[in-house]
Amino acid sequence: MELSDIDLNQLVLFQQLMVDRHVSKAAENLGLTQPAVSNTLAKLRRQFGDDLFVRTPTGMMPTPFAEQLAEPIGYALGMIHSGLNQHSRFDPASVRRSVTIGMTDIGEIVFLPALVERLRQEAPGVSLSTVRTTTTNLRDDMEAGKVDLAIGPLPQLKAGFFQRRLFRQRYVCLFRKGHALDRKRMTLADFKAAEHLVIVSAGTGHGKVDELIRRAGVERSVRLTVPHFVSVGHLLRRTDMVATVTERLAESLVEPFDLTFRPHPIDLPEIAINVFWHAKVHRSPAHQWLRGVVFDLFGEDKTAGLSPPKSRTPA
Repeated sequence: MELSDIDLNQLVLFQQLMVDRHVSKAAENLGLTQPAVSNTLAKLRRQFGDDLFVRTPTGMMPTPFAEQLAEPIGYALGMIHSGLNQHSRFDPASVRRSVTIGMTDIGEIVFLPALVERLRQEAPGVSLSTVRTTTTNLRDDMEAGKVDLAIGPLPQLKAGFFQRRLFRQRYVCLFRKGHALDRKRMTLADFKAAEHLVIVSAGTGHGKVDELIRRAGVERSVRLTVPHFVSVGHLLRRTDMVATVTERLAESLVEPFDLTFRPHPIDLPEIAINVFWHAKVHRSPAHQWLRGVVFDLFGEDKTAGLSPPKSRTPA
Protein backbone atom coordinates (compact mmCIF):
# COMPACT_ATOMS: atom_id res chain seq x y z
CA MET A 1 0.00 0.00 0.00
CA GLU A 2 1.25 3.48 -0.89
CA LEU A 3 0.74 6.62 1.22
CA SER A 4 -1.34 8.09 -1.59
CA ASP A 5 -3.83 5.24 -1.12
CA ILE A 6 -4.94 6.44 2.29
CA ASP A 7 -6.24 9.66 3.83
CA LEU A 8 -4.50 11.03 6.94
CA ASN A 9 -7.92 11.55 8.57
CA GLN A 10 -8.54 7.82 8.28
CA LEU A 11 -5.43 7.15 10.37
CA VAL A 12 -6.57 9.72 12.93
CA LEU A 13 -9.87 7.87 13.20
CA PHE A 14 -8.06 4.53 13.49
CA GLN A 15 -6.02 5.87 16.41
CA GLN A 16 -9.10 7.30 18.10
CA LEU A 17 -10.84 3.94 17.86
CA MET A 18 -7.79 2.29 19.43
CA VAL A 19 -8.19 4.64 22.37
CA ASP A 20 -11.99 4.75 22.75
CA ARG A 21 -13.00 1.25 21.54
CA HIS A 22 -16.50 2.62 20.77
CA VAL A 23 -17.74 4.11 17.49
CA SER A 24 -20.03 6.58 19.25
CA LYS A 25 -17.33 7.81 21.61
CA ALA A 26 -14.78 8.14 18.80
CA ALA A 27 -17.33 10.09 16.77
CA GLU A 28 -17.98 12.43 19.68
CA ASN A 29 -14.27 13.05 20.33
CA LEU A 30 -13.57 13.70 16.66
CA GLY A 31 -16.64 15.86 16.09
CA LEU A 32 -18.07 13.43 13.52
CA THR A 33 -21.34 11.56 13.12
CA GLN A 34 -21.51 7.85 13.87
CA PRO A 35 -22.35 7.03 10.20
CA ALA A 36 -19.24 8.98 9.11
CA VAL A 37 -17.05 6.96 11.49
CA SER A 38 -18.65 3.69 10.37
CA ASN A 39 -18.15 4.57 6.70
CA THR A 40 -14.49 5.47 7.24
CA LEU A 41 -13.92 2.25 9.18
CA ALA A 42 -15.50 0.30 6.31
CA LYS A 43 -13.04 1.96 3.89
CA LEU A 44 -10.11 1.09 6.13
CA ARG A 45 -11.24 -2.51 6.32
CA ARG A 46 -11.35 -2.73 2.54
CA GLN A 47 -7.99 -1.06 2.13
CA PHE A 48 -6.20 -3.24 4.68
CA GLY A 49 -8.12 -6.42 3.96
CA ASP A 50 -8.75 -6.91 7.68
CA ASP A 51 -11.67 -6.32 10.07
CA LEU A 52 -9.37 -4.12 12.25
CA PHE A 53 -12.01 -3.86 15.01
CA VAL A 54 -14.46 -6.54 16.08
CA ARG A 55 -17.62 -5.69 18.01
CA THR A 56 -17.79 -7.34 21.45
CA PRO A 57 -19.94 -6.77 24.58
CA THR A 58 -17.16 -4.57 25.99
CA GLY A 59 -16.58 -2.51 22.85
CA MET A 60 -14.75 -2.59 19.53
CA MET A 61 -11.72 -4.77 20.14
CA PRO A 62 -8.74 -4.50 17.75
CA THR A 63 -7.66 -7.49 15.72
CA PRO A 64 -4.03 -8.70 15.95
CA PHE A 65 -3.31 -6.85 12.70
CA ALA A 66 -4.76 -3.62 14.11
CA GLU A 67 -2.57 -4.01 17.20
CA GLN A 68 0.48 -4.32 14.94
CA LEU A 69 -0.52 -1.12 13.13
CA ALA A 70 -1.14 0.84 16.33
CA GLU A 71 2.47 1.57 17.25
CA PRO A 72 3.76 2.87 13.87
CA ILE A 73 0.56 4.84 13.20
CA GLY A 74 0.58 6.35 16.68
CA TYR A 75 4.25 7.29 16.36
CA ALA A 76 3.77 8.81 12.88
CA LEU A 77 0.77 10.90 13.94
CA GLY A 78 2.61 12.05 17.04
CA MET A 79 5.58 13.20 14.96
CA ILE A 80 3.32 15.01 12.50
CA HIS A 81 1.45 16.73 15.33
CA SER A 82 4.70 17.81 16.99
CA GLY A 83 6.03 19.18 13.72
CA LEU A 84 2.89 21.17 13.02
CA ASN A 85 2.88 22.69 16.49
CA GLN A 86 6.50 23.71 16.91
CA HIS A 87 5.35 27.32 17.18
CA SER A 88 3.40 26.52 20.36
CA ARG A 89 6.12 27.26 22.88
CA PHE A 90 6.00 25.93 26.41
CA ASP A 91 8.29 27.50 28.96
CA PRO A 92 8.85 25.10 31.88
CA ALA A 93 10.86 27.71 33.79
CA SER A 94 7.74 29.86 34.24
CA VAL A 95 5.38 27.05 35.29
CA ARG A 96 4.02 26.87 38.83
CA ARG A 97 2.25 23.57 39.38
CA SER A 98 2.49 20.14 40.97
CA VAL A 99 3.12 16.93 39.06
CA THR A 100 2.02 13.50 40.26
CA ILE A 101 3.53 10.31 38.87
CA GLY A 102 2.40 6.78 39.63
CA MET A 103 5.27 4.37 40.21
CA THR A 104 6.38 1.50 42.39
CA ASP A 105 9.01 1.73 45.09
CA ILE A 106 11.45 0.42 42.47
CA GLY A 107 10.58 3.43 40.36
CA GLU A 108 11.24 5.80 43.26
CA ILE A 109 14.70 4.31 43.75
CA VAL A 110 15.60 4.22 40.05
CA PHE A 111 13.92 7.32 38.64
CA LEU A 112 13.41 9.97 41.31
CA PRO A 113 16.96 11.19 42.01
CA ALA A 114 17.67 12.14 38.39
CA LEU A 115 14.11 13.35 37.75
CA VAL A 116 14.04 15.65 40.78
CA GLU A 117 17.35 17.17 39.77
CA ARG A 118 16.24 17.77 36.16
CA LEU A 119 13.02 19.44 37.33
CA ARG A 120 15.00 21.61 39.74
CA GLN A 121 17.15 22.81 36.85
CA GLU A 122 14.50 23.25 34.15
CA ALA A 123 11.29 23.88 36.07
CA PRO A 124 12.02 25.11 39.61
CA GLY A 125 8.36 25.99 40.10
CA VAL A 126 7.25 22.38 39.59
CA SER A 127 6.82 20.19 42.68
CA LEU A 128 6.74 16.43 42.31
CA SER A 129 4.81 13.79 44.21
CA THR A 130 4.35 10.08 43.68
CA VAL A 131 1.57 7.58 44.30
CA ARG A 132 1.79 3.82 44.44
CA THR A 133 0.43 2.18 41.32
CA THR A 134 -0.94 -0.65 43.47
CA THR A 135 -2.71 1.35 46.17
CA THR A 136 -4.59 3.91 44.08
CA ASN A 137 -7.31 3.53 41.48
CA LEU A 138 -4.80 4.48 38.83
CA ARG A 139 -7.18 4.37 35.87
CA ASP A 140 -9.74 6.70 37.47
CA ASP A 141 -7.13 9.03 38.95
CA MET A 142 -5.37 9.46 35.60
CA GLU A 143 -8.66 10.04 33.82
CA ALA A 144 -9.57 12.68 36.42
CA GLY A 145 -6.19 14.38 36.04
CA LYS A 146 -5.05 13.54 39.57
CA VAL A 147 -2.10 11.51 38.23
CA ASP A 148 -0.16 12.86 35.25
CA LEU A 149 1.96 9.86 34.29
CA ALA A 150 2.49 6.28 35.39
CA ILE A 151 5.73 4.34 34.97
CA GLY A 152 6.26 0.60 35.17
CA PRO A 153 4.87 -2.69 33.94
CA LEU A 154 1.18 -1.88 34.37
CA PRO A 155 -1.07 -4.44 32.69
CA GLN A 156 -4.18 -2.88 34.27
CA LEU A 157 -4.01 0.19 32.01
CA LYS A 158 -5.84 -0.67 28.81
CA ALA A 159 -8.19 1.33 26.58
CA GLY A 160 -7.98 5.10 26.88
CA PHE A 161 -4.25 5.26 27.57
CA PHE A 162 -1.17 5.80 25.48
CA GLN A 163 2.14 4.24 26.28
CA ARG A 164 5.75 4.44 25.23
CA ARG A 165 8.45 1.98 26.17
CA LEU A 166 11.34 3.39 28.18
CA PHE A 167 13.50 0.29 28.18
CA ARG A 168 13.56 -3.45 28.57
CA GLN A 169 15.56 -5.07 31.33
CA ARG A 170 16.49 -8.48 32.59
CA TYR A 171 16.24 -9.99 36.03
CA VAL A 172 19.42 -10.64 38.00
CA CYS A 173 20.46 -12.19 41.30
CA LEU A 174 21.47 -9.58 43.89
CA PHE A 175 23.49 -10.28 47.06
CA ARG A 176 26.19 -8.75 49.26
CA LYS A 177 29.82 -8.49 48.23
CA GLY A 178 31.87 -11.27 49.79
CA HIS A 179 28.93 -13.69 49.60
CA ALA A 180 29.82 -17.32 48.90
CA LEU A 181 28.24 -16.78 45.46
CA ASP A 182 30.38 -13.70 44.77
CA ARG A 183 32.27 -15.32 41.95
CA LYS A 184 32.30 -15.11 38.18
CA ARG A 185 29.20 -17.21 37.48
CA MET A 186 26.14 -18.38 39.38
CA THR A 187 24.86 -21.83 38.44
CA LEU A 188 21.33 -23.13 38.80
CA ALA A 189 22.56 -25.41 41.58
CA ASP A 190 23.98 -22.38 43.39
CA PHE A 191 20.64 -20.61 43.05
CA LYS A 192 18.69 -23.58 44.43
CA ALA A 193 21.04 -23.98 47.39
CA ALA A 194 20.89 -20.31 48.41
CA GLU A 195 18.56 -18.73 50.94
CA HIS A 196 16.21 -16.30 49.22
CA LEU A 197 14.62 -12.96 49.92
CA VAL A 198 11.31 -12.83 48.01
CA ILE A 199 9.52 -9.59 47.23
CA VAL A 200 5.78 -9.86 46.63
CA SER A 201 4.77 -7.01 44.33
CA ALA A 202 1.22 -7.88 43.28
CA GLY A 203 -0.40 -5.83 40.54
CA THR A 204 2.82 -4.38 39.10
CA GLY A 205 3.90 -7.05 36.63
CA HIS A 206 7.00 -7.82 38.72
CA GLY A 207 5.03 -10.40 40.70
CA LYS A 208 4.99 -12.69 37.69
CA VAL A 209 8.67 -13.53 38.10
CA ASP A 210 7.95 -15.80 41.08
CA GLU A 211 5.42 -17.72 39.02
CA LEU A 212 7.94 -18.09 36.19
CA ILE A 213 10.54 -19.47 38.60
CA ARG A 214 8.03 -22.03 39.86
CA ARG A 215 7.11 -22.97 36.28
CA ALA A 216 10.80 -23.62 35.65
CA GLY A 217 10.56 -26.32 38.30
CA VAL A 218 12.81 -24.50 40.78
CA GLU A 219 11.93 -24.66 44.45
CA ARG A 220 13.64 -21.94 46.48
CA SER A 221 14.52 -21.94 50.14
CA VAL A 222 12.71 -18.76 51.11
CA ARG A 223 14.05 -17.22 54.30
CA LEU A 224 12.08 -13.96 54.16
CA THR A 225 9.17 -12.49 52.18
CA VAL A 226 8.49 -8.74 52.12
CA PRO A 227 5.80 -6.67 50.35
CA HIS A 228 8.08 -4.01 48.85
CA PHE A 229 11.57 -3.34 47.49
CA VAL A 230 12.58 -0.45 49.76
CA SER A 231 14.19 -2.72 52.37
CA VAL A 232 16.03 -4.98 49.92
CA GLY A 233 19.40 -3.21 50.14
CA HIS A 234 19.36 -3.09 53.94
CA LEU A 235 18.42 -6.75 54.23
CA LEU A 236 20.94 -8.11 51.73
CA ARG A 237 23.83 -6.09 53.11
CA ARG A 238 23.65 -7.87 56.47
CA THR A 239 22.57 -11.38 55.46
CA ASP A 240 23.48 -14.16 53.03
CA MET A 241 20.14 -14.03 51.23
CA VAL A 242 19.80 -13.68 47.46
CA ALA A 243 17.07 -11.62 45.78
CA THR A 244 15.75 -11.79 42.22
CA VAL A 245 15.34 -8.17 41.10
CA THR A 246 15.43 -6.07 37.95
CA GLU A 247 18.86 -5.04 36.70
CA ARG A 248 18.35 -1.29 37.04
CA LEU A 249 17.27 -1.66 40.64
CA ALA A 250 20.35 -3.81 41.27
CA GLU A 251 22.57 -1.13 39.70
CA SER A 252 21.02 1.49 41.97
CA LEU A 253 21.63 -0.56 45.13
CA VAL A 254 25.15 -1.82 44.46
CA GLU A 255 27.12 1.21 45.63
CA PRO A 256 25.11 2.46 48.63
CA PHE A 257 24.70 -1.02 50.12
CA ASP A 258 27.97 -2.68 49.01
CA LEU A 259 26.16 -5.31 46.93
CA THR A 260 26.85 -7.09 43.67
CA PHE A 261 24.76 -9.02 41.16
CA ARG A 262 25.06 -11.77 38.58
CA PRO A 263 23.02 -12.87 35.53
CA HIS A 264 20.08 -15.02 36.56
CA PRO A 265 20.65 -18.78 36.04
CA ILE A 266 17.00 -19.22 35.01
CA ASP A 267 16.01 -18.05 31.54
CA LEU A 268 13.53 -15.37 32.56
CA PRO A 269 11.97 -13.06 29.94
CA GLU A 270 12.97 -9.43 29.90
CA ILE A 271 10.42 -7.00 31.30
CA ALA A 272 9.27 -3.83 29.54
CA ILE A 273 9.11 -0.62 31.56
CA ASN A 274 6.64 1.80 30.00
CA VAL A 275 5.32 5.31 30.49
CA PHE A 276 1.51 5.61 30.42
CA TRP A 277 -0.64 8.71 30.04
CA HIS A 278 -4.32 9.31 29.46
CA ALA A 279 -5.55 10.22 25.99
CA LYS A 280 -7.08 13.44 27.39
CA VAL A 281 -3.62 14.96 27.98
CA HIS A 282 -1.93 13.52 24.90
CA ARG A 283 -1.70 16.91 23.15
CA SER A 284 -1.15 19.07 26.22
CA PRO A 285 2.14 21.04 25.82
CA ALA A 286 2.83 20.69 29.56
CA HIS A 287 2.39 16.93 29.46
CA GLN A 288 4.38 16.63 26.26
CA TRP A 289 7.24 18.46 27.98
CA LEU A 290 6.99 16.24 31.07
CA ARG A 291 6.98 13.08 28.98
CA GLY A 292 9.93 14.41 27.01
CA VAL A 293 11.93 14.86 30.22
CA VAL A 294 11.19 11.28 31.29
CA PHE A 295 12.03 9.87 27.84
CA ASP A 296 15.25 11.88 27.66
CA LEU A 297 16.44 10.80 31.12
CA PHE A 298 15.49 7.14 31.04
CA GLY A 299 14.55 6.12 27.50
CA GLU A 300 16.77 3.46 26.04
CA ASP A 301 15.34 3.69 22.52
CA LYS A 302 15.06 7.35 21.51
CA THR A 303 13.11 6.39 18.38
CA ALA A 304 10.53 4.21 20.14
CA GLY A 305 6.97 4.94 19.06
CA LEU A 306 3.91 5.57 21.12
CA SER A 307 0.54 3.94 20.83
CA PRO A 308 -2.70 3.20 22.62
CA PRO A 309 -2.82 -0.08 24.54
CA LYS A 310 -3.69 -3.54 23.38
CA SER A 311 -6.47 -5.54 24.95
CA ARG A 312 -4.17 -7.04 27.57
CA THR A 313 -1.18 -4.69 27.64
CA PRO A 314 -0.74 -1.49 25.64
CA ALA A 315 0.28 -1.83 22.03
